[in-house]
Amino acid sequence: MGRGIVTLLGPVEIRELAGRLGLRPTKKLGQNFVIDGGTVRRIVRTAGLDGDDVVIEVGPGLGSLTLALLPEAARVIAVEIDPVLAAQLPRTAADRAPELAGRLDVVPADALRVTAAELPGSPPTALVANLPYNVAVPVVLHLLAELPSLRKGLVMVQSEVADRLAAPPGSRVYGVPSVKAAWYADVRRAGPVGRTVFWPVPNVDSGLVALTRREPPATTASRAEVFAVIDAAFAQRRKTLRAALAGWAGTAAAAEEALRRAGVDPSSRGERLAVTDFARVAEHRPLHG
Repeated sequence: MGRGIVTLLGPVEIRELAGRLGLRPTKKLGQNFVIDGGTVRRIVRTAGLDGDDVVIEVGPGLGSLTLALLPEAARVIAVEIDPVLAAQLPRTAADRAPELAGRLDVVPADALRVTAAELPGSPPTALVANLPYNVAVPVVLHLLAELPSLRKGLVMVQSEVADRLAAPPGSRVYGVPSVKAAWYADVRRAGPVGRTVFWPVPNVDSGLVALTRREPPATTASRAEVFAVIDAAFAQRRKTLRAALAGWAGTAAAAEEALRRAGVDPSSRGERLAVTDFARVAEHRPLHG
């Protein structure tokens, strides 16, 4: 596949482009633009794309990462909520990657609500994104649920969020994001990212998270039923599962019975359970509260 010539955006070009658009990065949209070419090249390299991949990028902003993705993928679908940025991105691609600009589709939409039907062409196979930090977890979970075609992903998120997404059972930061992500994929930390590669410089550290799709646990319970148990278990994480699942089961005694039938100690807490354990508990929910 012909790679074409791409001129990446640097700090000067990004500030100039933002000034021309009258853009002031907002905390509300979680806008911190990557200004370091080495970082975007590292993200693309770590994502392990092949020439047939259709990439979905969320929050492309001014296009730093988009430009680095175009030579490495068959197509890039960029989902951008900001209409000014969405309108500018195809022009930036045409200016800086003229031979590859035809590979880019821009979808002006909210990534938290975008559906598979709204995305043009072949379904995406890879998620690669510098995610807006205030919505990173719900965006990842929504896209994994909405796009079963996604086989892999590499996302940049706040360092603490990266820890939570990749945390194993028993970890201090293991919680709802960890278990729900594990329903869809194997998740691991894929390296730190320094603050100075962004403009404006955020007051938090960042990290890369790699996702590899796998089959969900074999269970007779639906995903919604399993996720209901997960939400209940962590809503009051200091409580034992017997107490935390009392509302879900109807009574604490009913919760204890369901847990015992699932082979789970009722006195343990949610952070000890893997996603397969939660699936077993969901299968044993009492028919009557």
